[in-house]
Amino acid sequence: QVQLVQSGGGLVQPGGSLRLSCTASGSISSIVGMGWYRQAPGNQRALVASITSGGTTNYADSVKGRFTISRDGAKNTMYLQMNSLKPEDTAVYYCKALSLAQAYWGQGTQVTVSS
Repeated sequence: QVQLVQSGGGLVQPGGSLRLSCTASGSISSIVGMGWYRQAPGNQRALVASITSGGTTNYADSVKGRFTISRDGAKNTMYLQMNSLKPEDTAVYYCKALSLAQAYWGQGTQVTVSS
């Protein structure tokens, strides 16, 4: 089993920045990849960015050049640095960890971009 605890998020003005964190515990060695997803009201949950155990990253087109996914192995923590935020980035953000057997989700954190 893997447990994921998220932190960060909140209210920010357009053009601002936020950093989300996701700390994993439990069977960390079973994780083969991690990612960030978001879900806005009325929309399905969608991939924002992902990172494999080998460090390969992938981004949704809408966030390329603005968001950066990274991880700190020593802290078992994944980050999402979000810059140049736009109102359309407003959503609940979830972190996800994949093992060969199943997927695990964080508790979600609200990001609101508004003036």
